[in-house]
Formats: sequence, C-alpha cells, structure tokens
Amino acid sequence: MFLSALGHGRSFSCDKLRPPQTVTKRIKVSQVSGESLVRIQNLNFTYDGRPVLRGINMEVHRGQVVAIMGGSGCGKTTLLRLIGGQVKPQQGSVTIDGQVVHELDPKGLYQLRRRMGMLFQFGALFTDMSVFDNVAFQMREHTDLPEEIIHDLVMMKLHAVGLRGAHALMPSELSGGMARRVALARAIALDPMIMMYDEPFAGLDPISLGVVGQTIRKLNDALGACSIVVTHDVQESLHIVDYIYFVSEGVIVAEGTPDEIRASQDPWVHQFVWAEADGPVPFHYPAAAYADEILNPASRRSVRV
Repeated sequence: MFLSALGHGRSFSCDKLRPPQTVTKRIKVSQVSGESLVRIQNLNFTYDGRPVLRGINMEVHRGQVVAIMGGSGCGKTTLLRLIGGQVKPQQGSVTIDGQVVHELDPKGLYQLRRRMGMLFQFGALFTDMSVFDNVAFQMREHTDLPEEIIHDLVMMKLHAVGLRGAHALMPSELSGGMARRVALARAIALDPMIMMYDEPFAGLDPISLGVVGQTIRKLNDALGACSIVVTHDVQESLHIVDYIYFVSEGVIVAEGTPDEIRASQDPWVHQFVWAEADGPVPFHYPAAAYADEILNPASRRSVRV
C-alpha cells in the first residue's frame, strides 16, 4: 500500500541564475526540508574521450520532484544512467541513500536498483504480455509473493494510474497515453524510493500529457519518494516539479524553483522556457554569411552536390 504523502519544502531560497558560461552555486542541504536521497558531487563523465558532463553538482531530497532540462545531447539521459549505475563517472561520485553507486559490487548494485523505478521514453512495455502481466513482472521476478497477493498489488497499482479496467488488454490495444501509464504502474510496482523518468511527456496529446504529469506528482507524494524527470516539456514540468536544473554543454548553467525560472531574465533560460528562436542557443549551424554565398559564384562552385 502506498505510504502517506510526505511534506516537501518549496519555500527555500535559490542563488541567482547565471549565464551559460558560469556554473551556479549549489543549493545547501539546510535550505531544503527532507532527507537527501540523491547527491551528485563534482561529477565528470566522458564518452570515448569526449566530455559529456563536467563538474555536475546536484541534490534531490525525499518528497521532491526535480526536473533536468536542456537541449538534445546535453547529457540529461546520461545523468540517469549514472544514477542507475549503468555507467561509471571518470571523476566525482553519485551517492544514493548514503551508498556511492560506482563503488558497489554487482550484488550491491542489484539490490540498490530494486529500490529504483524507471519510466522509459516510450514505455518499453513487453509487447507479448498483457497489461496485468507487465505490471506483475517485477513482483514475480524479485519477490516470493503468492499470486493472490501479486494480483491485489497489481490491481492497486493499475487503479492508481486509472487503468484497473484495462488489466486484460495487450499493449497493442492501448493508446500512447494509456501505455505510458501502464509503464508507470510497472515502474512503481515495488514502491521504489527513487523514480526516474526519461521524457515521460514525449508524443502525448494535451489531455494524456496532463494526466501523466499529475499522476507523476501524486504518486511521488503518495510513495514519499523522490522523482527525477528528464524532459523538454517546460510548461507542463513547471506545474508539477519543485526544482529545476538546466544543463547545457555538459554543465549546469541555471537552477531554481518554478517561480524563479518563470521570472528569470537570464537569456539562456528565457529562450528555453519561452521557446524563442533567437538567443544564446543559435538556430543556424555555423556558416558563412548567407548573402555572400548567394552572390559569390566561387562559393556556389565549392558546394558539393
């Protein structure tokens, strides 16, 4: 059964947002109510020698829903992979409930992952299993509970996302929003202490998007967990999250509460939040002046077709 909702602070102060070239000072533990479940300190990560994340510092506290935002390829999903222990940092650390993830042996990492839930970008349901069996999968895999108890727990999880009546359907019979909610029910099957969401709003119609967003918020409060949401959907996220980190070119360039983000005059944050074409993030790939290329015959001859 879900735990009762825990209080989570929204009144703490935040350092002034800085421009993209400067990493902001980090929020202090004493400024947030609740236990720190995820702590990322001075984290650096590279793929094949290419820097992806540089000097990342971040905290997520019990009861919080935290969003990680930024352009494509900035390292958001890589952060989730580091938290889940799929990859290891070259420098720094990721600490989950007092345990440094990359220092755990396979058995310890496996036990820690049982306390995490993951909602993949497009649900990733098992296509040859019914809705019921998708949600029951983790319970059958990781527990010795009798089928009678598993039945009741599965129906409870499906009821929480509004799909108890769809338990016998196959994934091919579900709409995109329904499939995402089934995947959410599966992710919370073992009542995780940490929930991670990779683009949970991608491809959803406005109604489904709103339902999924509110479900994420309500389930987090009911479980007394913490949730980390990687998303491009700024406006929906501002309605449900407690704190936001903006990532650009591998560093945290700004952070704050939803109200602070909305009011920010920082050019990078303002462009991203209000989806403006002109700003620090260019629309055009670097090139010579357009007029020069059109009017200069030599430049036309140099273009390979």
